[in-house]
Amino acid sequence: MSFNDLPSVKRPVLHRVLGFWPLALYGVSVIVGAGIYVAIGEVQARAGSSAPLSFLIAGIAAALTGLSYADLASRWPHSAGAAAFVEQGLGSPWLARVVALALTLAVCVSAASIASGSVKYFALIVALPDLLIISILIIGFTLLALGGVRQSVGFAAALGLVEVGGLLAVIAAGLVKAPSYDVMALTPTLTQWPGVIGGAFIAFFAFIGFEALANMGEETKDPTRTLPRAILAAVALSIFLYVAVATAAVWAGQSGAGNPLLTLFTGEAAFAFALVGALAISNGVLVEIIMLSRLFYGMASRGHAHSMLAKVNERTQTPVVATLLAGALVLAIALFFPFERLLSVANLLTLAVFTMVNYVAIRVRANPAAPQSGVWAPVWAAPLAMAMTLCLALSEFF
Repeated sequence: MSFNDLPSVKRPVLHRVLGFWPLALYGVSVIVGAGIYVAIGEVQARAGSSAPLSFLIAGIAAALTGLSYADLASRWPHSAGAAAFVEQGLGSPWLARVVALALTLAVCVSAASIASGSVKYFALIVALPDLLIISILIIGFTLLALGGVRQSVGFAAALGLVEVGGLLAVIAAGLVKAPSYDVMALTPTLTQWPGVIGGAFIAFFAFIGFEALANMGEETKDPTRTLPRAILAAVALSIFLYVAVATAAVWAGQSGAGNPLLTLFTGEAAFAFALVGALAISNGVLVEIIMLSRLFYGMASRGHAHSMLAKVNERTQTPVVATLLAGALVLAIALFFPFERLLSVANLLTLAVFTMVNYVAIRVRANPAAPQSGVWAPVWAAPLAMAMTLCLALSEFF
């Protein structure tokens, strides 16, 4: 089956209201959320003083995979994201359904783990049971996502600026407390490399989020040009922030025990940072619910899921049933599964999807019948990205 032979499915039209800056900040808002505010302790526990290198390795893998997403999103700006790339690029509807199922599980688990991870910050601000905090967050953000994409993406982007501000404060506090700026202390010995790679597996969770932009293709102005730029900008800024934060934490002598970012602050500063961290982490729940709802909508509009999921509200231009289902699934998983186990499951599923997307990018770039790409990428980028994501996934088993 050629690219032009694929069936054209008539579906409800989402409004193209998002430009570059809202999209880029939207991407940053989820990337720099739970991954760094929650997972850095686990990365340091595995990699020790070489945690910045773990973040750098994970960031390179994410950047290369981001190129594949940017390439494919410029060719096929569909709400189904990776599932649409697989169907269009490989001409395989059944494989697209498998990818959609894996994405559904990965996003649900990711959003649920983010909600669970935010509790340690909210616990410093409000005295409420953990499960009640989680429920309020997920239900509240589901309702916000129903209000309209411009409002929900704008809210997420605004919180993204708060998140970046919090990380800049961490960098400043770490550098001030550091007795010295010893670059050699960040270099791993031969025996430390397994821990560095294990840390990179967890650190990769910190970069999950840029793929959410690929699901906004049908709500983006000039998606062929805007989507790739937003994806690459969000990943680039995140790599810089993560490596800088991890470096500052190591130089300041912060260990992986507890939460190394929180312990950089005391008194009122600690309370303020806890508030920023709570907002930063919980923001990821909103973004993941939006992404999941667009995945459901995209699959339904292409005939791969129940047609009810493709219905769009005339006033808000949001897929209401798809959004409610997304929120319900995230809430159910968050209430019944532990955060630590969720983190590894989300990573494995996401890395599997990323490996498939990189494979599709390799196939599509070699096929002259494919639509024109709006992104230039070296021929080795997708194969190297596929190898790195596959190795990161396998590293968890060895």
